[in-house]
Amino acid sequence: MNRLPRDLPAKKIISALEGAGFTVDRVTGSHYILIKGKQRVIVPYHKSVKVGTLKAILNQVEMSLEDFQKLL
Repeated sequence: MNRLPRDLPAKKIISALEGAGFTVDRVTGSHYILIKGKQRVIVPYHKSVKVGTLKAILNQVEMSLEDFQKLL
């Protein structure tokens, strides 16, 4: 079983989500809001995103860990 990457930079998460068809809708403070159709996800733009936050992001976009790792 694959594990979630530890302390992944927000820049990589955003680019992976853009590869999955999401686009940056707007930036509010240090948070990027990405949309795809009616689906919306908020990614905190920090040097590293913690594992729990990454897991919540993947749950929101209904993406498996394997699919996410392919986009990295």
